[in-house]
Amino acid sequence: MLVSTLLVSISVDAGQHAHGSAASEPARVAPMKAAPSGALPALPKVPFEPSRPMAVVQQVYEFAARHPEVLQYVPCYCGCERVGHNGNHDCFVKSRAANGRINEWDTHGIGCAICLDVGRDAMTMFNAGASVTEIRVAIEKKYAPHFPSSTPTPQPPRGAARTSE
Repeated sequence: MLVSTLLVSISVDAGQHAHGSAASEPARVAPMKAAPSGALPALPKVPFEPSRPMAVVQQVYEFAARHPEVLQYVPCYCGCERVGHNGNHDCFVKSRAANGRINEWDTHGIGCAICLDVGRDAMTMFNAGASVTEIRVAIEKKYAPHFPSSTPTPQPPRGAARTSE
């Protein structure tokens, strides 16, 4: 009994530190379903100015809703891990139903230029045909040298290919 408890404890501890260690297997997450086709919920009104033009804000929020298979594997660099975000997707979508329908938007992204820029870069690369892995590598190369931390974002599944609508 003591041995099995110790092994479980070691496994849990190793899993909690997997993100920070290149030698350990990165954490994996279940892929989210994309929002069903059709209209998305309106973005909430916020008591502050968006950090980018509203057209850009709307494009990135729609991309987050329609392509969680991309943004759930892209880290964010604004410090939002302190509020529980695990990747750039979380800057825009607070919750979604099992079928992908957006239950609630996260308003953080509206006012954060870093979140929007990371999301817009990922969207642009995806639309140009880049794979999720290629997008992740490019985002890390561009942003990591300039920011002290990032979200604890899981790696894309091995062989994650570009998916299209």
